[in-house]
Amino acid sequence: MPLQHIPPRGIPLHGEEPFIGTEGATILDFWRYACPDLKTNTTRGLLAEFLVHRAVGAQQRNQEWESFDVLTADGLRIEVKSSAYLQAWSQREVTKIVFDRLRTRTWSPQNGDGAEPSFNADVYVFALHTATSHEDYDPLDVGQWQFYVVPSPVIRAKGTKSLALNSVRALAGDPVPYSGLAARIRAADPRATEVPGRRE
Repeated sequence: MPLQHIPPRGIPLHGEEPFIGTEGATILDFWRYACPDLKTNTTRGLLAEFLVHRAVGAQQRNQEWESFDVLTADGLRIEVKSSAYLQAWSQREVTKIVFDRLRTRTWSPQNGDGAEPSFNADVYVFALHTATSHEDYDPLDVGQWQFYVVPSPVIRAKGTKSLALNSVRALAGDPVPYSGLAARIRAADPRATEVPGRRE
């Protein structure tokens, strides 16, 4: 059955747009409500995706249902996993770093859920915020992030749903700062050596 309800691509908002029927509430007010703290797990994950998106010059944000996070202009699919030692809540000790959900089910409006979980990106970026004290934590300083980049064939060969930081380091080698992230991602692009048409 053909799709009947196809939404147009959203127009980027600037923050000054008002909510009709409210007393002066704007999109900026909503953003301040929804994302007041860049340490929260959900927002930090979006921030990591944003940094990768900017680094590779992606043109548009992916739809929420896509099975990977960032798509470059030439079709490179990037999955971004983020973690941090510090959280938005009180802790007895810093967080043990584990990146999970490496393998997920695909979904599409036409076909619904995929039959089995799969690895759905060409390159995996593991983004780690390195601050270990709240006094030092600055979410606006990209120098506090480390990025580990791994080609998808390496992730597939491991076959696991999650990876601890030591395992990521063993697969990726040294982390790269934000200034070198785009080049490292391009260097990890496996498509030049993949069999044409092979997708998992």
